[in-house]
Amino acid sequence: MPLNIPNLLTWLRILLIPLIVGVFYMPDSLLSYESRNLAATGVFVFAAVTDWLDGYLARALQQTSSFGAFLDPVADKLMVAGALIVLLQLERVESVVALIIIGREIAISALREWMAQIGQSRSVAVAYVGKVKTAVQMIAIPLLLYQDDLFNWFNCQWLGTILINVAAVLTVISMLYYLRKAIPLASGRD
Repeated sequence: MPLNIPNLLTWLRILLIPLIVGVFYMPDSLLSYESRNLAATGVFVFAAVTDWLDGYLARALQQTSSFGAFLDPVADKLMVAGALIVLLQLERVESVVALIIIGREIAISALREWMAQIGQSRSVAVAYVGKVKTAVQMIAIPLLLYQDDLFNWFNCQWLGTILINVAAVLTVISMLYYLRKAIPLASGRD
């Protein structure tokens, strides 16, 4: 495992996941309801920025590695799944939406692993629809974590709910895209 700045940022993102979840379990005497929302949102946004930063630094510093290429998407999926589970428990996201998004991440990860084993990993490289889905999801989740009105006029819960539902639709579309690319390669293979 190469120890470099991009990989350290990815590890930091993984370490921040329990903090996002743990904020909501702190006693009321330590953190008010509104402060919890703000703290969890801040940690999630910081973690999302480290996701962009580790990729940028890996390329800029020429510190890309196969380990980093493996760990980065794992960290992303863990962060999104952790946040969605918290949002589900807080009743800020519907269970079917969380199931679609988390289920797709597991299914596509397994598909990518299988495609790599048969030498076809380029067939399931990240597609544009997957990038758009991720962007919409990474905007929706902080809005849902924050939940409160912003500046007493902007309803974060309303917009976050719309965006997470859009992300769920894009999730299905991207999964179908990847499956359509993989199915022809699967015929005749074990």
